[in-house]
Amino acid sequence: MQSTVQAQQHSLHDRYERDGYAIVRDVLDANLVQEARDHVEWLLQKYPDLRPELLGTRFVAGDPFWVRLVSDDRLLDVAQQFIGEDIALFASHWLAKPPYDGKPVLWHQDGSFWPLEPMRVISLWLAADDATPENGCMRVIPGTHTLRLEELQSRQDVDSVLGSSIDEGLVDESQAIDIVLKAGDVELHHPNLIHGSNANNSPRWRRGLTIRYIPTSTRILDTAITPLLVRGKAVPGINQYAPRPTYLAGEHMPFRGAGI
Repeated sequence: MQSTVQAQQHSLHDRYERDGYAIVRDVLDANLVQEARDHVEWLLQKYPDLRPELLGTRFVAGDPFWVRLVSDDRLLDVAQQFIGEDIALFASHWLAKPPYDGKPVLWHQDGSFWPLEPMRVISLWLAADDATPENGCMRVIPGTHTLRLEELQSRQDVDSVLGSSIDEGLVDESQAIDIVLKAGDVELHHPNLIHGSNANNSPRWRRGLTIRYIPTSTRILDTAITPLLVRGKAVPGINQYAPRPTYLAGEHMPFRGAGI
């Protein structure tokens, strides 16, 4: 008889294969989610010249809490269902939209940005706040993961996070679905899925962390990008991995378990 866990995994795969995305509820506990929100505030104090939507991958390898968060077993257990047990972190980015001033993310496919061979990657989007249409939750076009990757076009007509989009003539917005999440929920999606989000004109934050996991058999073609090995074993000769950062009091954000 199929176990409950196996049935849930099968259902998750079915939704992902059919629609190009899926949602897993209550992945992280409230304490860790609060630390994630604190992390955004800490980063904004450390990098006051940056927009909160632009806290990205270049900071991860030197940030013990960030590495602790993306290495959480509950997140890796979700990723492992799609890419296997040997997992590397390719990229991670806070898309934190402040109240009344959060920029939109125009329609795009993630894979259009990524120097990966093969394009085997799973994206997890972790909600650190409740994400709703009012504060600019993600929107997806279900089923578009079956389409090819399209070239991005520069967009100067809209003040957006990416500054680019795919040809909007390829997007049927009448098919768009709002991804409504509670803090601690995770959405996962395919690199070809067309998605975006509206501006945040509400009085509430919308902090979401994108986490891009690859199997260690996927090669990163840009040598300036150094991944982190977060579970399992590296494949020899494929990628070089950054060492995990050591927590230093006064230099890094304090968190539960720091320095242990």
